[in-house]
Amino acid sequence: MDHTTLLQGKRITVMGLGLLGRGVGDAEFLAEQGAELIVTDLKSAEELAPSVERLSKFSNITLVLGEHRTEDFLNRDYILKAAGVPLDSPYIQTAGKAGIPIKMSASWFAELSKLPIIGITGTRGKSTTTYMLNAILEKAGKKVLLGGNVRGVSTLALLKEVTPEHIALFELDSWQLQGFGDARMSPTLSLFTTFYPDHFSYYRNDIDLYLADKANIFLYQKPGDTLILGEQMALTVIEKYGEDIPGRVQVAGQNLLPSEWQLLVPGEHNRYDAALALAAARVLSIPDEISRNALESFLGVPGRLELVALKNGISFYNDTNSTTPEATIVALHALGNEYGKRVILIMGGHDKGLEMKNLLSLIPDVAKRVVLLSGTGTDRVREELPDASVFDTLKEAFDDAVSNAEAGDIVLLSPAFASFGMFTNEYDRGDQFNALVSTL
Repeated sequence: MDHTTLLQGKRITVMGLGLLGRGVGDAEFLAEQGAELIVTDLKSAEELAPSVERLSKFSNITLVLGEHRTEDFLNRDYILKAAGVPLDSPYIQTAGKAGIPIKMSASWFAELSKLPIIGITGTRGKSTTTYMLNAILEKAGKKVLLGGNVRGVSTLALLKEVTPEHIALFELDSWQLQGFGDARMSPTLSLFTTFYPDHFSYYRNDIDLYLADKANIFLYQKPGDTLILGEQMALTVIEKYGEDIPGRVQVAGQNLLPSEWQLLVPGEHNRYDAALALAAARVLSIPDEISRNALESFLGVPGRLELVALKNGISFYNDTNSTTPEATIVALHALGNEYGKRVILIMGGHDKGLEMKNLLSLIPDVAKRVVLLSGTGTDRVREELPDASVFDTLKEAFDDAVSNAEAGDIVLLSPAFASFGMFTNEYDRGDQFNALVSTL
């Protein structure tokens, strides 16, 4: 699909370059279409060096790094806003008051492509459910464009691949769903997996603000569209929005998955996610035998209870994307229930202000040892974990975990906190863990 006519010569400010490949990929695509870009980010050129290098070949890109400037948000045709831009950003407010359209990558793709969109959100389970459904769709021979909250994938750049036969499958976090709200549109088929407190620092401790962004996944559906709610949070949505839900509502839980279907990925939470993927596949008229084949051969998502290696009888699991206590609880139940008290847990990091009581009460029952990464969150819980050691680098923490592990044990990186400070992001944290495992 050629969007050169639409975008050529347009003055676009890209707010947020980042290092995950999404922002820089969007900028590359827009530059290739002939747009005149200002790319701005609060991080410096040194901090963003890999992304800066990728854009160096474009003469129609001006970089403004280490700051945002008000003038870059005026006299523009569009502002492309990255996920996570503050709710009260004065720059976005300036552009809005000037009547400049504010776009986000996934929702802009939806506007331009005219494709049917399958959108999946939730505090936990959205990535696994997305990848499980992707595996089913591919097994069924569908042409799928996988985007949204996917590492390294520019959703806008997927426009180059669009054909009428394609289906777009997007993992969508609450921030990306702001764009769907602004565009007053929702995916044709929406899945909402779970809902727990998260991102309190961003949403000013107001869980209703968080839910309001998530709700954009269904609020603008058409009457013939479908919303699948996970049973963990179905009542929350139905009580809050009730008759304001325009699409057909289905509620799905683990019991939907036939008991004889055997998954390779451990844990009841993965059976729950598989059930939601199965529910979506049925809406799409995909036979159950295809879904079963895809789900029973599914190996998991990198960084989400990912079995990295088995070395010297010790299993190493990378669960770096568990940035909430609920997520780490799920991981501990999945591994602790199956293997007993053989888990050495590496956790800790930057505080998000979430309640840790349930996690802290579970740890003594399933963890053989706890190793903490330093950070503001660790400072808050370390008194509750008096036998845990605290380290300023992942290597030190990893070495401690390995030295205390024996054959049959599990070394689990499941932080329960954000990665700010010690790491570039949670993916960097997981990459470092995998690299350390590879040295053994």
